Amino acid sequence: MNPKRAVVILEDDPPIRSLLERWLGEVGYRVVDAAAGQIAPALVIANVPDPQAAQAVVRTLQAYAAPILLLSARFHSGLGRSPAAARRLGVKKVLPKPFSRKDLLAAVREAVAP
Repeated sequence: MNPKRAVVILEDDPPIRSLLERWLGEVGYRVVDAAAGQIAPALVIANVPDPQAAQAVVRTLQAYAAPILLLSARFHSGLGRSPAAARRLGVKKVLPKPFSRKDLLAAVREAVAP
């Protein structure tokens, strides 16, 4: 498997996780198990139920040494376009829920861009 196309998804809601897997798979990404540890993913996507606790979550995700895209229904809609918010949280990109396929794929492209 091409590690440049591997993505770890940390999402507790099965329908949302399934949707993310399908959308990413349609454009050539493969979702890998977070516990696998054999491959360095190109991206980590994680749901953050409470943005106040996001920094603690981010600290644990940094072990992947990959860009991080945070999702949350608690982020306000304008936050996804704010690079300052992502920098403040120590991640590459944030994406408020709900989002469209187009929004997700744009956020993924931005997050994995050099």
